[in-house]
Amino acid sequence: MATTSNPNVSAQLVKELRDRTGAGFTACREALLESKGDIEQAINILRKKGQAAAAKKAQRTTSEGLVSYYIHAGGKIGVLVEVNCESDFVARTAEFQRLGHDVAMHIAALDPRFLRREEVTQETLDRERDIYKEQAKATGKPENVIEKIVNGKMEKFYEENCLYEQHFIKDEGVTVKELVDQAIAKLGENIAIRRFSRFKVGEMDGAASPAETTDEAAAPSA
Repeated sequence: MATTSNPNVSAQLVKELRDRTGAGFTACREALLESKGDIEQAINILRKKGQAAAAKKAQRTTSEGLVSYYIHAGGKIGVLVEVNCESDFVARTAEFQRLGHDVAMHIAALDPRFLRREEVTQETLDRERDIYKEQAKATGKPENVIEKIVNGKMEKFYEENCLYEQHFIKDEGVTVKELVDQAIAKLGENIAIRRFSRFKVGEMDGAASPAETTDEAAAPSA
């Protein structure tokens, strides 16, 4: 049986991987053994396992959970987010509560407009695509290149405006969806962010307007 005495998988390397991913000791050790001590490859292995675990549990009902909140320094920005899981037991764990807090803090900092890309309205998509197409046409490039440019900009739009596709504020190498997938793999239950509201003093409907963003909306610290 392989142990951390393996020259490529020292206890220090396992600790570093745990610090970077939040995964358990055994999962980190196995990923490092599989990657022959390559920590970046081990991170990818853990991500794939998290995604696989999330896919298997995706259809399971999430009727428990909690409402987490984050208030930014000075009390000018506040967030409420509902994160669901399968059992009250998991909802009461420190890991699940930390996930809720981290997601709320992320929303305060990056102000997503939508939860998932499937929730973006067709009107919004059409408007953004028209803008990007006019910008691309102005470059004088051929039509097939313009279409690729527009598609690339639309993917960037999803990444910037949809919570699940945004890069996590505390670790930009991980998306919020991957953060949730990691929690699913670690806690063994289906987990989903159901809804959120972000409030900023002076704004209506709990939604921030990019044109009105000020220094108050700077990324909060943990």
